[in-house]
Amino acid sequence: KDIAIIAAVIAVVALILVCLLLIMLRYLYRHKGTYHTNEAKGTEFAESADAALQSDPALQDAGDSRKEYFI
Repeated sequence: KDIAIIAAVIAVVALILVCLLLIMLRYLYRHKGTYHTNEAKGTEFAESADAALQSDPALQDAGDSRKEYFI
């Protein structure tokens, strides 16, 4: 009788682990390769990186009031 209970508990734990594995694999398969970038719109045809950054409206609003110093 005790062996049957232990076997049932092991079977339930194994079933739960298999279900979790299937759920994780499904999630990883559905979200494969999705990422988001913060690149400015319309800069893919810029002549250089500096030209792309100069035309970025988010950077133009900042102005020259902030300076960064690298030590």
